[in-house]
Amino acid sequence: MLSRLIYGARVSLPIALAATMLGATIGITLGLLSGYLRGVVDSVVTKLIDIQLAFPFILFAIAVIAVAGPSIPVLIMVLSARSWTTFARVVRGETFTISGNDYVLAARAFGASQPRVVLRHIAPNVLPLALVIGTLDVGALIILESTLSFVGLGIQPPTVSWGKDLSDARQYIQLAWWTTTFPGVAILVVVLSINTFGDALRDILDPRLRR
Repeated sequence: MLSRLIYGARVSLPIALAATMLGATIGITLGLLSGYLRGVVDSVVTKLIDIQLAFPFILFAIAVIAVAGPSIPVLIMVLSARSWTTFARVVRGETFTISGNDYVLAARAFGASQPRVVLRHIAPNVLPLALVIGTLDVGALIILESTLSFVGLGIQPPTVSWGKDLSDARQYIQLAWWTTTFPGVAILVVVLSINTFGDALRDILDPRLRR
């Protein structure tokens, strides 16, 4: 049981981290472009976010995995599709606000190009918030990965993951309760620890929460 928990962590955690990084890259890029350029770009990005949020995630995962087949790269892509919208919405709103600050207007008045304004003056002020979102998002993606593996859409045998352990052990829950308890406790402890770290990181990086 301990070996399966350790090997499950080596699968579940990297998948959640990889999906978060991919989703953050896509979401931050689109959020910056949408919030700074506005107009048609903002309308397109907003519609994409609305479409993604309106479509149930489980149905989306079933459709993609049914076509592409269950594998770790496909699972990372599916989870990142769930993750990027959060980054895009928050970064878009922050970019709207930062774009009107005096130092951004001054940089534009001095002839700074749009890429320089975005990369030099806006992105550094958005990244701390994105880092907090990413930290909190890792815990959510661990739960989603476990859910997909539990219903047979995620990690496939012989690879081990916490969700797969729960799925395999559910038929023995009355005979060997520990086979489901320990994977569940592992998911609970890891997700709770990550969320607690994310809350602490938010308090440190957000000056509005400092007293």
